[in-house]
Amino acid sequence: MKIEQMEPSFGDEEKDAVMDYLNSGGWLTEHKKTREFEKMIADYVGSKYCSVVSNGTVSLVTALMALGIKPGDEVIVPDYTMAASAFAVSAIGAKPVLVDVETESFGIDYLSFEKKVTDKTKAIILVEINGRFPYFGEQIIDYCGCKDIHVIEDSAQCLGSYNWDDHIGTIGEVGSFSFSMPKIITTGQGGALVTDDKELYEKICMIKNFGRKKSGVDKHYCVGLNFKFTDLQAVIGIEQMKKLDERVLQKKENYMRYYYALKNIKEIKFTETDLVYNVPWMNDILVKNRNKLQKDLMKYDIKTRPFYPTLHSFPCYNEKGEFRNSTFISKHGLWLPSSLTLTPEEIDYVCETIKKVIK
Repeated sequence: MKIEQMEPSFGDEEKDAVMDYLNSGGWLTEHKKTREFEKMIADYVGSKYCSVVSNGTVSLVTALMALGIKPGDEVIVPDYTMAASAFAVSAIGAKPVLVDVETESFGIDYLSFEKKVTDKTKAIILVEINGRFPYFGEQIIDYCGCKDIHVIEDSAQCLGSYNWDDHIGTIGEVGSFSFSMPKIITTGQGGALVTDDKELYEKICMIKNFGRKKSGVDKHYCVGLNFKFTDLQAVIGIEQMKKLDERVLQKKENYMRYYYALKNIKEIKFTETDLVYNVPWMNDILVKNRNKLQKDLMKYDIKTRPFYPTLHSFPCYNEKGEFRNSTFISKHGLWLPSSLTLTPEEIDYVCETIKKVIK
């Protein structure tokens, strides 16, 4: 039995929708289907405005540009996150300031964050890992409000997840989602920015369209780039959104199946996850000897993926400081098979194999 760590999930609905669109004479580029997709996202998360872009990295770049972040400004970023969170800051010439994370959610640690704030701090990228809102996330946002620090939520892994009554991604000034292949819904590549701020939304729309207010009218109001989406992607995204509620339930059920099968193994630790509010994008565990377990599972054709490396270890940053939690998480974290196509029998096989190789 061969089990991938992650693979896409789509069916006849997406195939038929694409063919119907092509047969209708659609022009492929961003147009009416994109607007329909944006409305579905905005309605789902409870935001007034949504703009979709070409991927979840340029969504962060666009948000930073729209908020007026300039070269030389400092932006706080967690040391444990996907590289895009920091690379988006570097891409516009600003400086990512790395801070340690908390063990409860893998999100930014409040005390580490507070120590790194300076007069140059203009924004924070509040990354919400695997559907979990940072334990002190609300306090961080309140602090930023008092200091006039912009808050961008990197909610790439959080579609369907909440912090109490608020959908994650709608709590800061602007939230960023990703639709890359492994996400709970996918358009191959793609990203979205959501906000309740009309002026900010209009800036986002101009920046992603060469600084223009309207496509085809070459009057440029600001420096912009081509981060536009396509209707062809939107057609797939619309069908994926129709399946989102079902997928949220399935992700939670799969995580529970792993949890109850493995929770008593002393070498494995699960991070606290409230399945009332959190949707685990990946089935994540911390393992005493992560690399050995990964190699052992490969012998049984079970593919896993190590957690992200710490950003401070990258040659392009090489930042000194205390990153105890992020280092531990990065060293011991493992993503188990997490595809929506997984069957209960396959999850049971993975769990029994883990028990066998650890024993």
